[in-house]
Amino acid sequence: MGIIKTDVKQKTIEKEISLTGVGLHTGKDVTLTFCPAPVNTGFAFKRVDLEGEPIIEADANYVTNTQRGTCLEKNGVTIQTSEHVLAALVGLDIDNTIIQLNASEPPIMDGSSKFFVEALEKAGIVEQDDFREEYVVTDVVSYSDEESGSEIIVMPAKEYQVTTMVDFGTKVLGTQNATLNHISDFKEDISDSRTFSFLHELETLLEHGLIKGGDLNNAIVYVDKELSPETMDKLRVAFKKDSIAVKPNGILDNLTLHHPNEAARHKLLDVVGDLALVGTRIKGKVIANKPGHFVNTQFAKKLSKIIKNERRNNVPSIDLNQEPLMDVIQIMEMLPHRQPFLLLDKVFELSDSHVIGVKNVTMNEEFFKGHFPGAPVMPGVLIVEAMAQTGGILVLSTVPDPENYLTFFMKIDKVKFKQKVVPGDTLIFKCDLITPIRRGICHMQGYAYANGKLCAEAELMAQISKVK
Repeated sequence: MGIIKTDVKQKTIEKEISLTGVGLHTGKDVTLTFCPAPVNTGFAFKRVDLEGEPIIEADANYVTNTQRGTCLEKNGVTIQTSEHVLAALVGLDIDNTIIQLNASEPPIMDGSSKFFVEALEKAGIVEQDDFREEYVVTDVVSYSDEESGSEIIVMPAKEYQVTTMVDFGTKVLGTQNATLNHISDFKEDISDSRTFSFLHELETLLEHGLIKGGDLNNAIVYVDKELSPETMDKLRVAFKKDSIAVKPNGILDNLTLHHPNEAARHKLLDVVGDLALVGTRIKGKVIANKPGHFVNTQFAKKLSKIIKNERRNNVPSIDLNQEPLMDVIQIMEMLPHRQPFLLLDKVFELSDSHVIGVKNVTMNEEFFKGHFPGAPVMPGVLIVEAMAQTGGILVLSTVPDPENYLTFFMKIDKVKFKQKVVPGDTLIFKCDLITPIRRGICHMQGYAYANGKLCAEAELMAQISKVK
């Protein structure tokens, strides 16, 4: 079935809310602010401490490092340890949020998603005007890493479910499993499960100064080796404690486990956060054996690519015989183009984030006189132009007096032509916003379909300018 539009409304938060804390790996004080976002924004991080306040979308393709958490990077700007924040958003069934940060890393808080969940609930969750999309899993998709023995699969299921199975091969922490059958159980069953580390890992991190913001309240430390007096002294200094001891269950003191299988539950939390980077809701059961950020994000990239391909080939389902939202007369009231350069006949759908339009290609088109008279083919550049005119309807619909504006290209990128278009074809154009329209700049993904197939696609950026 692939991608479907559900009957569930998208959700965001009602108002801004902030948390302050320290970054686990940077040790820097940081303020995180959750902000409401328009429909189809998804999740995005905004670095308010940097010039221009750059935005890094929560996208698997921006993952650059997974050694000590999932790190995103776009145009040289990074976000470290994104997974706990994203897990909280998915766990509360939220679709659209901007996450403002004044540093590269969210606050670690207690090492779980609990405080993020509490803040988001305090901000209030509200429905929005558009419906949620969902990727319905119909075939098993898998990714495995031979080196670590990790594997993740997703299989068909009635709702989004996650199971994690972990085996650390140590006496102090053997085999554990955790399952989330309903996303509504995330808050109660998963959100308070804290990050953890083994003593041997902690020693290495401390020696290299890589865990500056850690203390015994935001990480469970499993003691998998004998604790020497020298190591004990280092830990006391690092965690600013007068004394440190090992509990009978093999963890350092000052923490009590929330769940006997808290390690497996935290791994499940990480999976939920990392798979948020797919960018589309998943209707299927995820089973992760020995998950980690590398295998999680590689799987997210694979699933994201599959969904992108399905989206490209997902011909819009419209009844060409129904009355259009806009006919050619109404289109000419909005667009400045005229024959022979008006390349759009009808508009069937128009929302804040997408538009669908149609052009009937006939032998009477002016361009067929020279391209090519004996074997007429619509020029690819004109298919892109028609796609852009469809997108022009989208951006011009944001101003009260569109007849006073012109639309100009700023950039055309990733153009691909798949099928030729000939007289008699009906072209269907679909343009989706990639980022929200700001200052009259529209960045969108355009698709053109003919005969039930994708014939062209392009990333388009255009700006509207008022006629002087």
